[in-house]
Amino acid sequence: MTAVESTPSSQAFEPTADAAPVTSPAVTPAPATASGVKLPVRVAAELVGSFLVCFAVYAIGTYGTVIQGVNLAFVALGTGLAYAAAALMLGKVSGGQVNPAVTVAEMLLGRTKVLDGILCIVAQVVGALGAAALIVWMLPSSEQVPASQWLTPAVNGYGKGSVSYSVISAAGLDFGIAMAIIVEVVAGIVVIGAAVATEGTARVAATGVAYGVAAAIAFPVTGAALNPARATGIAVFAQGKELAQAPLQQLWVFWLAPVLAAALVALAVIVAQMVDEPTPAKAVTDAVADQDGAEGEPEATDGEVAEPADASVQETAAEVREEQSDAQTDADHGVERH
Repeated sequence: MTAVESTPSSQAFEPTADAAPVTSPAVTPAPATASGVKLPVRVAAELVGSFLVCFAVYAIGTYGTVIQGVNLAFVALGTGLAYAAAALMLGKVSGGQVNPAVTVAEMLLGRTKVLDGILCIVAQVVGALGAAALIVWMLPSSEQVPASQWLTPAVNGYGKGSVSYSVISAAGLDFGIAMAIIVEVVAGIVVIGAAVATEGTARVAATGVAYGVAAAIAFPVTGAALNPARATGIAVFAQGKELAQAPLQQLWVFWLAPVLAAALVALAVIVAQMVDEPTPAKAVTDAVADQDGAEGEPEATDGEVAEPADASVQETAAEVREEQSDAQTDADHGVERH
């Protein structure tokens, strides 16, 4: 009688390690904005930044200019430093745009959402209105020094509204609307181009230099608006102060020119990006060239690559045969003859 005690060979191939539990990766909520700062905080930062910048610019243009005299270097330096300070303080919060034209350019480039941009522009205008209201309320006036004398250098305008009108009109000259638009567009391109082309600390320096240069270009002609919010704030509160030209009648120019400059800068950036990107035809040509290069490699290289692969296959087959032999041996040892 023969008793057979055998262990199924399949047990030799059963896994001995417990399977690791499957866990789903943790999901991190996306930040409220690209910079990680919530929209209300960004909007509030733009309002505060616009207020501070416009207050500084209005102060330079009113009692700073009237008391110290019109000094182009003083105006340019003060304007540049005011915007640079805002960029430094608010750069990590909202980008420190404080200028609707810069915000429009960011929207056109897809860097700022439309709704976010609109809210920031509203905040910038509100900040400028607050700064203008405070400046006009602060300024003293009398019969000898009326409010118009304080406000004329700070209000943006052309023709009779130009800060240089009293000087050049004696020679029969006039800075008309065409010159005002050209000057403001060129100055706006300088400002907006610097703002959208730089980031971080470089943006602070570029912003200060750009606004300083732009102010030097535009101040003798228009009073250097450069910023629709800045032009709007002082125009609203200088209206009815017996200026030579009603500010609100010319305000549209100081919205049109900066927005046009923003569109031109955005267009230039988009075109530059399109030129830098490879065309589909070039991409296909490069792919074909890479494929031809791969097919043209020496045969020795193919052999060198294939040899390790053949050795690996042979080694795997040997391991399988060895496992089968061990299983058969275990089965034979389980047979007892009596």
